Amino acid sequence: MDDEVFDWDDANIDHIAKHGVSANEAEEVILGDTLELDFGKSDGDEDRWSYVGETSRGRVLQVIITMRGEKIRVVTVFRPTACDEISYLEYRMKRQ
Repeated sequence: MDDEVFDWDDANIDHIAKHGVSANEAEEVILGDTLELDFGKSDGDEDRWSYVGETSRGRVLQVIITMRGEKIRVVTVFRPTACDEISYLEYRMKRQ
C-alpha cells in the first residue's frame, strides 16, 4: 500500500475487504488508466469521484474516492454494473 498517496485506515480497508477487494487492488485501479464515471457530493457534502478501471490481474472494478488533504481516500470498491464495465472496456479499446 502507498501511504504517501492514499489515506488508509482500518475502516476503509475493512469496508472494501467486505466487497472482496484489497487495498492494493484499489490502488492499482486508481493509479492506472481509468474511466471517470461520476462526480458528486456525499450526504455529508463531501466531494466524491467514481472511476472504473482494471487491476494488474484483469479484474474490472469501480472505485469511489474522496480527497483528504493531499491524499486519496478510497470510500468503497465494487464490481461495476454491466453497462459501466462495457463503457470502460470500450474506452480502453479506443485508447489502444
